[in-house]
Amino acid sequence: MSDGGTEPGTSAATIGAAKVVGSSLRDVYAKKGLSQIPRLLSLQDRNPLSRTYGCFNREYWLCRTLDFPSAIAQFGVHSLALAYVTPFPDNPYFRSPKIREWTLAGIDYWMRIQKSDGSFDEFYPNERGWAGPTGFLLYVMCDSYRLLGSEFPESERNRFLEAVARAGRFLAKYDEPGVLANHHAMAVLPIYEAYALLGEKKLLDGFRVRLDDFLAQTRDEGWCLEYDGADLGYLSATVSFLSKLHKLYQDERTETVCRRAIDFAAYFAYPNKHYAGSMGSRQTLHFYPHGFEVYAGQGNGLAAAVAQRLLEGLAEGALVPPEIQEDRYFLYRIPELLQSWVDYGGRPDPLPALPDQGEPFQRYWPGAKIYARKGVDARGRAYYTLVNLAKGGVVKHFRLDTGASVENDCGFLAQLADGKVITSQWISEGNRARGPQEAAESRGSSGGSPAAATVAVESPAHFMVMKLFNPITMIGFRVFMLAVGWQTRLAYEIKGWIRKLLMTRSGASPVRWSREVSFGADEFVIRDRIEKGTAAAFTRLLLGDEFHVRYVPQSRYFQPQELTMQGIDLEPEVLDRLNRTGTVTMSRRIDYYDGLRERRVEE
Repeated sequence: MSDGGTEPGTSAATIGAAKVVGSSLRDVYAKKGLSQIPRLLSLQDRNPLSRTYGCFNREYWLCRTLDFPSAIAQFGVHSLALAYVTPFPDNPYFRSPKIREWTLAGIDYWMRIQKSDGSFDEFYPNERGWAGPTGFLLYVMCDSYRLLGSEFPESERNRFLEAVARAGRFLAKYDEPGVLANHHAMAVLPIYEAYALLGEKKLLDGFRVRLDDFLAQTRDEGWCLEYDGADLGYLSATVSFLSKLHKLYQDERTETVCRRAIDFAAYFAYPNKHYAGSMGSRQTLHFYPHGFEVYAGQGNGLAAAVAQRLLEGLAEGALVPPEIQEDRYFLYRIPELLQSWVDYGGRPDPLPALPDQGEPFQRYWPGAKIYARKGVDARGRAYYTLVNLAKGGVVKHFRLDTGASVENDCGFLAQLADGKVITSQWISEGNRARGPQEAAESRGSSGGSPAAATVAVESPAHFMVMKLFNPITMIGFRVFMLAVGWQTRLAYEIKGWIRKLLMTRSGASPVRWSREVSFGADEFVIRDRIEKGTAAAFTRLLLGDEFHVRYVPQSRYFQPQELTMQGIDLEPEVLDRLNRTGTVTMSRRIDYYDGLRERRVEE
């Protein structure tokens, strides 16, 4: 057995003695996490004589609405283990014998539902999922085992380690279709966890291969590839997973990835204390704070500043809390919050400035096709704006005296006469973006504000994918998977096809879209042009507002800021002009603080 020692590498610098600010908020992590333990336990079968004792999938064992247990539900084990061993404030579960018993029951059920190749099913029978769920589950089981220590039954130890070995070998042997950097980060972490427990060279070799796979999906700009672009929610997840890995294994390459990711993510911790959302490729709103707290504790001041702002957001209801997430995903949030309390990094005083708190600037990341700007208008009013050109010109604009959102514009959604729905927000190869003078970064000198600038994008509108199962197709799918899914590689081919069908493949429509965003002395202008081409007639067109177009299960959660966002339902006469002439151009003049000044349809 290995002692879990790290391989040679470079670890991050540790923080020196520093005055701590904002520490009173630390307990928000524990309070939010522990508040969900009753819900979690209500999902678990706690009857020791039940065939499904330890299962957290209530829809399976109690409601009987599912024909298989979704393995990811066993992620709940980690929350119970953390609550059992950690003296969080006001923690009634600390050292409770029943919590220990139910933790072990959850681990036992995880072992019982493992497939012979080491994998687990999450969404459908014979899925044989890779990082999700096998990697996620392997990590939490290894960490829960470590947390329980000598309280883990000796009689079950060999059986547990055999299950760990099977899952680790599965992750090392296979890969998944599609490009999801956070999944690759969550594959290398548990493979190394398994290696640390078992000392098996095959696992270490597989870890090195998978680590190279992950690094190939990182970008020097600070983001990692999620399907076809930068997603900020999953970027924070990647930092979280790698920070956990760094406790066992240090590597300057992954440390560099994390430092750059923290720098990049800081631009999307918004002044109103929300985070990410439609600015990202997968439109996720969640923020994983644990990695940022770990790096804050190692002296990364910017990580501390991001963590502090978004912890305030969590306390004020601006972030996605576990209580509004469905049973499948609130499981992830509880241990993330509890670990953030455990590894709370403290706060230097003063905190470093976030991008919207520092000097005026403009910055363009040509790889991500994202533009950021902090400016001061002719009246001395500071503002902050982000534009994602890769997504057709998604705009988020804030006034900095209050941090309030002034303009939130996700482009357009349109219904055609043939019933199809199209959108400008899809990331596509046909997208042509133009940054400000194509400069990576510049700082203006006119009144301390960046110079006037224009960013623009042209792209085809894409059809939205809105496929659903019906009883016939569901039965057919189940029969098909039962018949052929027993073969691991074939199951993977099928999963890749499903992912393309539901998530990543969206055909380009004949409709062309262009958007230009110009920044002036006291306002900015959004100018949009739609060319109908050979598409069917437009019957409705929604412009602006907050909306999401991609199938991503861990997205689309409600946030209070949506109540203040207003879009435009295009008037019938404008639609008629578009259908008759084939083209319509619209412009909006927007005051940096007061919002819309004028909207007009150009002749």
